[in-house]
Amino acid sequence: MSGIESFVQQLTTQVTEIAWSIFILAWAVGWALRGSPIPIFKVKRTGQDFIEDAIMAAFWLAIGATVFALVSYVAGQF
Repeated sequence: MSGIESFVQQLTTQVTEIAWSIFILAWAVGWALRGSPIPIFKVKRTGQDFIEDAIMAAFWLAIGATVFALVSYVAGQF
């Protein structure tokens, strides 16, 4: 693998790891807010929004990582 291919692959791996970490953090904060004993509906709704957004982010992150891996594999074959 050439230098630029290696750099792009390492950078993509690091960005993906950071993105998954943010997903886990948002998921945990969302469930903490949603399940909190605070009787304010707006806080619980914010927690639900965090959970919904985290699910969509995880979906697109998985799709993007898969597409990049496929493109990287095909480019490495030629």
